[in-house]
Amino acid sequence: MIRVLFVCLGNICRSPMAEAKMRDLVAQENLSDKIEVDSAATSTNHIGEPPHHGTQEKLREYGISTTGMEARQLKKGDFEQFEYIVGMDDSNIGNINKMLGNPDSPKIFRFLDLTDHKKDVPDPYYTGDFQETYDLVEEGCQALLQKIKQEHML
Repeated sequence: MIRVLFVCLGNICRSPMAEAKMRDLVAQENLSDKIEVDSAATSTNHIGEPPHHGTQEKLREYGISTTGMEARQLKKGDFEQFEYIVGMDDSNIGNINKMLGNPDSPKIFRFLDLTDHKKDVPDPYYTGDFQETYDLVEEGCQALLQKIKQEHML
């Protein structure tokens, strides 16, 4: 099983949006038996909470479910369990490396570095723009799925 972990600050906006969108794309490609997707936070601010209502509403517009999703914090064991650990911004990458013991690993990377944007995914918790975040997440998920398919010959 190929495991992907999306990480942001609170695990209520960006990373659960990416988790849900990636699961949807994986299911559309009939790869759910090969690719598993999860998300986590670098902070403890929202542990146990469902995705932000703005994230839920935006995903619902596209027919994507967030049922059963709740925020959790990144843990050291995640480094061994996941092949891809994807941070939503530079700050998240720094926190991920710190929390996982600075592994300096190619499995940890900034999400939009897979696209032409090469920038942070804006946090809609602060910007209020869930559509912009969704559009970037969709593009990033498509790029990540292509990367996984190429690297694992799927």
